[in-house]
Amino acid sequence: MDATDRKLLDQVQRNSKISIQSLADTIGVSTASVQRRMRSLREAGVIQREVAILDPKPLGLGITAIVAIELERDRLDQIDAFKRKAREDRQVTHCYCIAGDADFILVVMAADMADYEAFTHRFFFADRNVRKFRTSIVVSTEKATSELPI
Repeated sequence: MDATDRKLLDQVQRNSKISIQSLADTIGVSTASVQRRMRSLREAGVIQREVAILDPKPLGLGITAIVAIELERDRLDQIDAFKRKAREDRQVTHCYCIAGDADFILVVMAADMADYEAFTHRFFFADRNVRKFRTSIVVSTEKATSELPI
């Protein structure tokens, strides 16, 4: 990956709908070069997905919770089961396996506190491998981005 690829990726991560011509003009390469590079970056998995980023409020998702989870056991099968459950649950938007006081950090979206409470009963209390969890409710979002610092 060279400097041109990085410039291309920086532009595309800001606006994936930018035209090939605009990318070529901005970066200073030909449209054919942009097309080749984009195909190569997709095939290499550098560009994993191209998605729309939605505003949760109009969709009725008024609660964002940051949750630290400690598991009861450190058995690999139990950890894998928890990871799988987090990946499959639509309310879990981010799942990080971490080192430190907790085993995992989840970002969870919910319509309201009643919806979040129902999530905790289904996701945590029903799981015998969850020792404890601590929730922080987001009061305001000052910065949330999927852009990488490239």
